[in-house]
Amino acid sequence: MIASEFDTGTIDAADRHEFCRELLYTVPAAPMELTGREPADFGMFQRDLHLGEVRVWNMALRPAVLRRTEALIDRADPGTYNLCLVQQGRMVNVQNAAEAAYGPGDLHVIDTSRPFELTAWNDAGPVVCTGVELPRHLLPLPRAHTDRLAGRRLAGREGIGGLLTGMLTGLTEEPGPYRGGDGPRLGTAVADLVAALFAQALEAEEALEPESRRRSLVLEVRDFVRRNLHDPDLSPGTIAAAHHISVGYLHRLFQEEGRTVAAWVRERRLERVRGLLADPALASVPIHRIAARCGFPQPEAFSRTFRRAYGQAPRDYRHGALHGAGTAPGRP
Repeated sequence: MIASEFDTGTIDAADRHEFCRELLYTVPAAPMELTGREPADFGMFQRDLHLGEVRVWNMALRPAVLRRTEALIDRADPGTYNLCLVQQGRMVNVQNAAEAAYGPGDLHVIDTSRPFELTAWNDAGPVVCTGVELPRHLLPLPRAHTDRLAGRRLAGREGIGGLLTGMLTGLTEEPGPYRGGDGPRLGTAVADLVAALFAQALEAEEALEPESRRRSLVLEVRDFVRRNLHDPDLSPGTIAAAHHISVGYLHRLFQEEGRTVAAWVRERRLERVRGLLADPALASVPIHRIAARCGFPQPEAFSRTFRRAYGQAPRDYRHGALHGAGTAPGRP
């Protein structure tokens, strides 16, 4: 089992970003473009284990964008899949004309034969990830099927994904007293788990039609919003991150529903407030506290929003609902 390491800690800080940019751009196997978000603070560490045809790796790097273009693919293409486990930080990958977001515990697939752009960041330190690169020919699955998984998020905490995650982290964190001939055998074991994970993902995909997948996701998003209406920070960004999709895709889902994400969240919050204001058991609770429970922390802004939606002030609505004066307004 052959191990190798690379650490920019041995390079002057001022030269690290340019050194890594040149290294990744000229690497023989799968060259990439590197753009550091903060080049002056850039740093990178990588440890590789070569298990026959399979490479298991562990990486820590400062926020950066990695890009593989058509021109770079034409220059060199190893014909491999990279399966990456995010351990610290977050990533967004654009491949196969789709964008997906990943957080700790998520696995995602990168196809070196297709262009991609991978953005990695972590507000609290380096981005840390572990992964495996293996040739496509090691997978006993049709390429036409496995290629569909490029850019996809796969669960890394349970089932087959959990088994693979445990094996990858075990190999990189505690290599152990393996003998020279163990590398190819371990590589075969890793490849078998990757094949099983891919097969499982493809079976689930085949079992669910695209429109069913979309409807299922919309229902999940709506349920998440209802459970988090109290959070004033609930936004398209936090909703998308919780479901491992891009903000753009989230907006498209709601466009098909005939409204914006922000409008739908606001309507649900107003409905929640209206129901609580009409509850006799809460008659003594100040209106501003009820509004805050539903994600409206600013009383003045809430009052304006409520009046625009229902045509009357919150206190007037409450009085009418509790004392039967007039007809309560309808939905916003």
